[in-house]
Order: sequence, then C-alpha cells, then structure tokens
Amino acid sequence: MTRRVVLTGIGWLVAFVFLLPYLQMFITALKPEKELTKSPGTYLPSHWTWSNFIDVWSAAPVWTYLRVSLTVAAAATIVTLACAMPAAYYTARNRFRGRGAFLLLVLVTQMFAPTALVIGIYREMVALNLTDTLLALILVNAAFNLPFCIWILHGYFSSIPKELEEAAFLDGAGRVGALTRVTLPISMPGVVTAIVYTFIAAWNEYIVALTVTASPDRRPLTVGVPSFVTQYQAHWQFLFATSLIAIVPVVILFIFIERYLIGGLTAGSVK
Repeated sequence: MTRRVVLTGIGWLVAFVFLLPYLQMFITALKPEKELTKSPGTYLPSHWTWSNFIDVWSAAPVWTYLRVSLTVAAAATIVTLACAMPAAYYTARNRFRGRGAFLLLVLVTQMFAPTALVIGIYREMVALNLTDTLLALILVNAAFNLPFCIWILHGYFSSIPKELEEAAFLDGAGRVGALTRVTLPISMPGVVTAIVYTFIAAWNEYIVALTVTASPDRRPLTVGVPSFVTQYQAHWQFLFATSLIAIVPVVILFIFIERYLIGGLTAGSVK
C-alpha cells in the first residue's frame, strides 16, 4: 500500500512538472497587454482578461491558419496510410529478395531531420512549381511520416497469424476480402497508431511550412502563431492564447483514441 502511494505521488509530481509550462501559457494568455511589459512583473494577472481568447480571432487570421493545419494534417494522414498499408502488408506476408534491405532503408530514412533536408525540399518544390501551395505541405508531411507508419504497421501485420487469412480463403474470400474483413479489423489499433502519429506530426511541422509558403492563407498555425511577436511589436497574450487553441484539436483526438494508441504502439514494437 505504501509503495502504491509513493508511486502515485511520483506520478502526480511528474505530471505537474510536464503541465507547468501549459499553466504558465494559460496565465500569460489571461494577462492584459500592459501588464506583460510591467517591471517588476507578477505571476498572476491583476485583471483576468478572458477577452484575449476572443480578440485573438480578429488580431490575426487564426481561422485561416486553423483551416490550413487541419487540411494539411488530414490529407497527409490519408496519403500516408494509402501508401504505408499496402507496403507494410506485403512485406509482412511475403518473403522476397531485398526485403530486409527495404525495411532497413525505411528505418534509416527516419534518421534524417527535416532541417537538414529543407534546402533540397525547397528546390524540389520550385522545380515542381509547388511553392506556396497546400499540396507541397501535404506531400512533404506524408513523405516524412511514411517510414514510421510502414514500420509500425509491418510489425502489427506480422503479429497476426496467417492462418486467419487462410481460413478466409477457404471460405471463398480473395486476398482483398481477407484483408478488409479479417486483417484490418484485427489490426485497427496499429492503424489508429499510424493515423495519430501522422496527424500530430503534420500538425506540429514548422520548418518546411515556413520555407515553402509565403501567403498568409497558405500557412498553418505553427507558422502563424509566431507572427504575434515581431521586431516592432509583441502580443504575448495573443501568442499564448492561440497556442492553447492549437492544442485543443490534438488533445480531443488523443482522448478518443488513447486506448487504441497504447495497444498499437505495444503490439507494433514486438516484431
């Protein structure tokens, strides 16, 4: 009993440490603008300015930033899954020459940081005439997240016995029928893991969006939020208010799929 109490206390302490920056963001978002530049400063606002969360929508095109982020994240997730699922399923069910090299190459591509590739990506987008377009952001985000999704789905498909599909074949189902009726329902936690990982990664992507886009109506939240702080002005209350707004969709998504996400990560890492 004592050990359980200690572990619970440690858990709450760790949670508090991780949540402390968000608490600071929330408090700053509720401060009046004049109070943010006052010296000495105060931790708690003297006047709780809840209107900052309303005024931020007129201070910058936040709706546009939000729409772009949702569009890019959703489209990149769809493209990634459309490419990752067939590749992962084929490598999990078939032994072919170069299979090990392919999986190793998939793993190696995860070692390249987007920052190291941004110049090459920009030149490629210029050559394809895709600069300042949502399609460029969708394709780049899909490419960045494809290796992880292939790897996690490969591990999950490999953990499903082939005998289940063979039984479906005996009942008259084809390869596609066995995949859609047997394999995919069982592997849904792994698929959800890939969906969540890709969506969050695309939602948080910054450096490529900053490089290949220029128009305000083509920029996501990650690029739009810093616009509140420039060389000549700093609206910290709006910056933190928008940052908190940007967190909400991801938190809601995680609440609904948490149990699938944990199960998918555990199963996909086994093999």
